[in-house]
Amino acid sequence: QGMLVESGGGLVQGGGSLRRSCEGSGDSCRFHAMGWYRQAPGKQRELVARIDDGDSTNYADSVKGRFTISRDNAKNAVYLQMNSLKPEDTAVYYCNAERFGAYFWGKGTLVTVSS
Repeated sequence: QGMLVESGGGLVQGGGSLRRSCEGSGDSCRFHAMGWYRQAPGKQRELVARIDDGDSTNYADSVKGRFTISRDNAKNAVYLQMNSLKPEDTAVYYCNAERFGAYFWGKGTLVTVSS
């Protein structure tokens, strides 16, 4: 139970867009907060965006105005629309979800933005 299945990502040119999806599978119990983290080579994992079960959102300063997080509670899914991508957005992006104090992670997918 509590598996997160990610899709989307890949290689894109600078200024382009990508959409990442993440859906909980194995059970229908709704997640509370869901979000996206990323880890660039040689750097620590950082929060990109988060959305709680009241649809309140918060974003890293570096992505504000470019990325949008949303969720579909019927699918236990979270999405990340990434626009105006920059080479510095290159990283492995991980889906994250929390439920009753337990945290779940997707396997992560590399997003590469070329200059």
